[in-house]
Amino acid sequence: MIYFAQARFLVLLLAVPLIPVLYGIMRYLRNKRLLRFGDGELVARLMPSWSGTKGWVRTILFTLAFMFFVIGMARPQIGAKLKEHQSRGAEVMIALDVSNSMLARDYSPNRLDRAKLAISRLVDKLDGDRIGLVLFAGTSFVQLPITTDYVSAKMFLNSISTSSIPVQGTAIGEAVNTCIRSFSAQSEKSRAIVVITDGENHEDDPVEAARQAAEMGISVYTIGVGSLEGQPIPVNGELLRDQDGNIVVTKLDENTLREVAKAGNGLYVRAGNEEFGLNPVISEIRKLEDEAFNSVVFEEYDEQYMYFFGIAFVLLVIQMLVGERRMFRHLFDR
Repeated sequence: MIYFAQARFLVLLLAVPLIPVLYGIMRYLRNKRLLRFGDGELVARLMPSWSGTKGWVRTILFTLAFMFFVIGMARPQIGAKLKEHQSRGAEVMIALDVSNSMLARDYSPNRLDRAKLAISRLVDKLDGDRIGLVLFAGTSFVQLPITTDYVSAKMFLNSISTSSIPVQGTAIGEAVNTCIRSFSAQSEKSRAIVVITDGENHEDDPVEAARQAAEMGISVYTIGVGSLEGQPIPVNGELLRDQDGNIVVTKLDENTLREVAKAGNGLYVRAGNEEFGLNPVISEIRKLEDEAFNSVVFEEYDEQYMYFFGIAFVLLVIQMLVGERRMFRHLFDR
C-alpha cells in the first residue's frame, strides 16, 4: 500500500494536462504570426531545420518529468514490513452512562460532557495501556473495541451523545457484562472496568455482575456523577417531566455504586468539578501487574521519492538532448 507523507503537493498534478494545452496554444499563435510573412510552404522552406514534431516530443517529455517530480515531492512510501509490536500495561474498559439523566447540570456544561472531557484527558496520559469504551443506557454496546489507538479513542468520544442509545434506562449490570466480553484474549491479570454513571440503576443487578467480574480477576471501579440533592434534566430546551407532569429530578445513588465497587474488588470515587475521579482510579489500576500485549503493525515505511526524482531527471536530460531542430537536412538543394 502506497502512503504519501506530503500528499498536499499532489494538487500540483492538476497542472499536468495544462502544459501540453498551453504549448498547443503557443504553437497556434506562433504559426499565425509566421503566416503574416507569406505563404506557409515558403516560410517552411526558409526554416528547413525547424521541427514541429520535436517540439511536441519535448513538451511531452517535460510534462512527464513534471508529473514524476510532483509525485516525488509528495514523498510516496511503501510499508516495508509487518512486525509484531509488544507493549506493556493494563486493559481498561470504560462504561459510560449516556442516559438522559447525564444531561443534568451538576457540572459544567453537564454530566455527560464533563465525563467525556475527563476521559479525553485520561487518554492523553496513557502509555502502553489498552483502552475500550462501552456506552450504556437501557442497553449497552461497544463503542470502541480494546485498542492502543488513542487518536481514534478521542475521535469516538466526540460523537457520543444521549442519542447514541435510543433505549432509555440505566442498565449498569449489562454494561459490566458487555465490558467483560470485550477484553482481549491476551489479557488475564491486569484488567479493569471503570463505570461512570449517576448510579440510578433500574434495569438489572449490577452488584452481581461486578461479583462475577471479580471472580474472573477483573476489578470494577465506579465513578459517581451527580449531586445528592438532585438536578432536573433539560431535554430539547425544556425540563423533563414524568407522566403526571412533575419535573423529573435525578440524584446520585452512591450506595449502589459503593456496593458495585466493593463486589468488584475496586474503588468508588465521587466525581468533583476539579477532580472528576479518573486519576485516583487510574492510580489504583497502576498497582496491577502489567501485562505484555502483542499486535502486528507496520514497523517502518520505505521512502520511494528518490526513484521518482530520478525518472524526472532522466526525462529532463532527454528533453534537452532532443532539441527543436531536425537531425538531418539536405546538404544541397537543386
